[in-house]
Amino acid sequence: MLLTRRLWRYSSVIPLHSTPRDSVRHYASTVSVSDLLDRKDGDLDNVIVNGYVRSIRSLKNISFASIGDGSTLEPLQALLTPQQSQRQNTHSLSVGTAVRLSGSWQPSPNTKAQSHELHVEGVNVVGSADPTTFPLQKKYHTPEYLRTMPHLRTRTPFNSTLLRFRSESIAQVTQYFHERRFTQTHPPIITSSDCEGAGEVFSVETAEEPPAKEGQDVTFFKSPKYLTVSSQLHLEALAQSVGNVWTLSPTFRAEKSDTARHLSEFYMLEAEISFEEDMEKVMFQVEDMLKNLVSALNRSRVGKDVLYGKRPGDEPGQAAERSKELEERWRGIIRDSSRWPTITYSTAIELLQKSPREFEHVPKWGSGLQAEHERWIASTIGEGGPVFVTHYPKKIKPFYMLPSNTLSNHGETVDCFDLLLPEICEIVGGSMREHRLERLLERMRTSGLIDPRSDDAGSLRWYIDLRRWGSVPHGGFGLGFDRLLCYLTGEQNIREVVTFPRWHGRCDC
Repeated sequence: MLLTRRLWRYSSVIPLHSTPRDSVRHYASTVSVSDLLDRKDGDLDNVIVNGYVRSIRSLKNISFASIGDGSTLEPLQALLTPQQSQRQNTHSLSVGTAVRLSGSWQPSPNTKAQSHELHVEGVNVVGSADPTTFPLQKKYHTPEYLRTMPHLRTRTPFNSTLLRFRSESIAQVTQYFHERRFTQTHPPIITSSDCEGAGEVFSVETAEEPPAKEGQDVTFFKSPKYLTVSSQLHLEALAQSVGNVWTLSPTFRAEKSDTARHLSEFYMLEAEISFEEDMEKVMFQVEDMLKNLVSALNRSRVGKDVLYGKRPGDEPGQAAERSKELEERWRGIIRDSSRWPTITYSTAIELLQKSPREFEHVPKWGSGLQAEHERWIASTIGEGGPVFVTHYPKKIKPFYMLPSNTLSNHGETVDCFDLLLPEICEIVGGSMREHRLERLLERMRTSGLIDPRSDDAGSLRWYIDLRRWGSVPHGGFGLGFDRLLCYLTGEQNIREVVTFPRWHGRCDC
């Protein structure tokens, strides 16, 4: 009892690696499981660990508990007496129980399993979990089953690892743009227009509209509004204020697709580069950012957890095979100092047509590339790594893209690019923007975005103003952040890398 009070009195939240060794030996520190597992030398007294019981195994004279806190894929092994594990404050220790353990970190006799283990002296059950009803028992749960409880699935070791991997990726891209003097911005989620013009938007309305009098508009915003499908148009406005800008924002598509690649709510990393006339430099920004990100992840703890960690349901040898495949994926992005390969859309169509492979969708100039075409390009032209496809036909691209200076033999193209990755296909789309007022108006008229009777652009009038006053050459891109994480982690379904996935027919909590 005296020891427990002393531990509480001097408890601290200072991470183990930042605390002087002499101080740690004399004062209790609340440390993460990852910090303890990283400590390979000597022993440590007066340690406090907060976490959840992943499993518990009781023998005649001793009990072994696996404790996880989400800081690492591997659990901490704790040694308890049978009395400590059976009854604590009227609650027994069981899977899912939240505990605070105090004790000493000592070398383990079985160093192959874990170099050290926690010899528990004090146990405090912070939150009990009824073992008869707790749904995450120590057994394999399929991804489909875990998706039925998105509020709990991140408590599983690998799903918490995906959450940390996402956090580390965001931290790295934030640092990347900050060091290059891009301004991070927060464009609106509620918008007046459909940026892509595809019509797959969610409308925004109040739950209940009051009864309207004749001729009275009672909608909240007085005109139709939507959840954004892209922040690009607003980023163009902000780029004219502070120069280069970027954002990582939620976007929404009302696309009724129930596939492993589609979500109704997902995150887009978008950037706009002002005073830029060269599309090659915009493409380089994409390449440089992704190389920087993967290099940083390769050095991080969570990156190593993703690359080499064992996952639920792994068969013998499966973890090693997956690690080899992921290493190849990451190396394919980092590569060496050479640039990623680039091919024009027109050349890609010609190669697809000459390919001996039979495609379900016949490749032809003027049609969009299908997933099977993109996979073939990534595996053949990209040699299993990233590849840029540039200069798509003007008629299949949005109104804001800048027409190319040179004509293709087949027809007009625009200065745009897609970045393709093996398996996951398109992950980035970018272009130079039409910055000339009259050319933009002409394109909007032919696209049906301007009323020919009144010459009114409606909800896009503000976008035209950007070309009317002080417009400059500029370009930008949008990266599907969740698709990127899917590719880097090797997950087959994009729903696994999103904490609370929403897709057609499903929005559970």
